[in-house]
Amino acid sequence: MKGIEFNKIAAAILVTGLVMLVCGTVAEALYFKDEGGESAESATHTEAKRGFQIAVENNASSGAAKSAEPEVPFEQVLASADPKKGEAISKKCTSCHSFDKDGPNKVGPALWGIVGRKPGAHDGFPYSDAMKGFTGTASWDSASLNTFLTKPQDYIKGTKMSFAGLSKAEDRAAVIRYLETLK
Repeated sequence: MKGIEFNKIAAAILVTGLVMLVCGTVAEALYFKDEGGESAESATHTEAKRGFQIAVENNASSGAAKSAEPEVPFEQVLASADPKKGEAISKKCTSCHSFDKDGPNKVGPALWGIVGRKPGAHDGFPYSDAMKGFTGTASWDSASLNTFLTKPQDYIKGTKMSFAGLSKAEDRAAVIRYLETLK
């Protein structure tokens, strides 16, 4: 190996090390700052938190106020539910479900005519074994849909539906009223 080749290799190694050193210094200056905005030189970076932290106030009195209010039976909530609101809420479901008559199955089955249909019985959709073997209800009615839409994974263990659920009874009731119109 000639001297010039050795110099090229050594220079490449030195430049690479220098670039890594500069990148590390710039990253530390940009991302690791203490509360005052100064670079946290002496702090360990093992517990650095990424993202934006949202301060949540833990107000115990609001929880007590909620529990003091009497819970309205779901039947009453359902009776006053608006199908138009349910249609708007169900827009988030369109990435996995079709709501059109004779609509195609997507990641989930088409939901036209779901109310009154036996669970796991829509033609042409490959249901999970959990849904096929579900015996909790003979057909989807408002009560079973309410329980399922609250938290699908809790109602039917092993379902492929990854949706977390609708926590508000008013939202579930509106969606159920909308589904009842799809006949």
